[in-house]
Amino acid sequence: MDVPDHNTINRFRSGRLKGVLKEVFSTIVKFLVTEGLVSLDRVYTDGTKIESSANRYTFVWGKSISTRISKIAEQLNELWAYAESVTKQELMEETPLLAEDISADKVAQVVDRIDEALRDVDCDKKVKQKVKRVKKAWPEQLKRYEQQEQILDGRGSYSKTDPDATFMRMKEDHMLNGQLKPAFNVQISTNEQFISNYTLHATTADTTTYTEHIEEFKPLYGFYPKESICDAGYGSEENYLYARGKGIKTFIKYNYFHKEQTKKWRTDPFRSSNFYYNSTLNCFYCPMGQPMRFIGRRKQYTKTGFEQEIHIYQAIRCQGCPLRSLCHKSKANRRIEVNHRLNKLKAEEKEKLLSPQGLVHRSQRPQDVEATFGNLKNNKNFKRFLCKGKNKVEVEFGLLAIAHNIAKVAS
Repeated sequence: MDVPDHNTINRFRSGRLKGVLKEVFSTIVKFLVTEGLVSLDRVYTDGTKIESSANRYTFVWGKSISTRISKIAEQLNELWAYAESVTKQELMEETPLLAEDISADKVAQVVDRIDEALRDVDCDKKVKQKVKRVKKAWPEQLKRYEQQEQILDGRGSYSKTDPDATFMRMKEDHMLNGQLKPAFNVQISTNEQFISNYTLHATTADTTTYTEHIEEFKPLYGFYPKESICDAGYGSEENYLYARGKGIKTFIKYNYFHKEQTKKWRTDPFRSSNFYYNSTLNCFYCPMGQPMRFIGRRKQYTKTGFEQEIHIYQAIRCQGCPLRSLCHKSKANRRIEVNHRLNKLKAEEKEKLLSPQGLVHRSQRPQDVEATFGNLKNNKNFKRFLCKGKNKVEVEFGLLAIAHNIAKVAS
């Protein structure tokens, strides 16, 4: 009845397993393949949010930092303008100070210049006191904000007690209320309810995790899966093109896939997706049969930096049209924005999803991957990590994935 020491278990988990557990995991999966229990050709992928062990009430928000920096820049410009009005001279060449370019060193330089200018001038004492106060406080605050922005690295938030954890909207908290809590986005791929791949992410949306998750598959097994089945949370232009480039046949739903199948959607003549497109003339036709001419294009970028090209079309004359009140509410002629490449990818994906093979995959996906999450979170009651930091959390979930696979073989 000897009890293992906590430190021994912890050293083994966070020390010895670091960097090698994924290889152990893949070795077990390869054994399952040789036994005919698992196929690596087809993967069902989904994600869930699992709470971090970090403090729920100590956090840093990216928007709050941006707001505070903007307020500092605004107040500094006001002090600057006041100093110039009192001294009757321009203090610096560049005005005003923009929040985007603000830094601790630059603020310290500007405050020193304002303080020097107001030192021998008869002006409001409260202003001089404010200048002395901000001279000590603002540079230190901005240095702290710069450090916090480096930790954020594009995220919207992080926990002070576990900077790798991001605050995510969870379905329920410990008091059964919907609440933001520090968590990790756990992605898994399954086949026959066996876990074949797992990754952890600090981003809240599943869309941005797909390429990284699938890219982890090849180092484990030496090839990419032949088929990838996901729900609508993964449908994006970037993901479709990525999978196509890797030779993966996808069955990934996109937003509004199910709504597009309804009669109300298909018979709505005022929905831009139902407008007829003439590829020869490069124009759309509105419900009145009026051509909508191509007037330009623009580029936009996703959070991951992926470039999208948007084509813009506008009707020639909406004034006097009897259908205008039903068609749009703009005072000008109606404009629509179209991503032709994405529409083409969606059409191809729709054809696969509605095929007999696609119907089988769509019905199998929730039984496969979602049932696996149900077993981990409800049957095994794994709803919160015990460790902190992404590396340790990955080891923790890796042990859980191995235990799941072995237990399934045993059962």
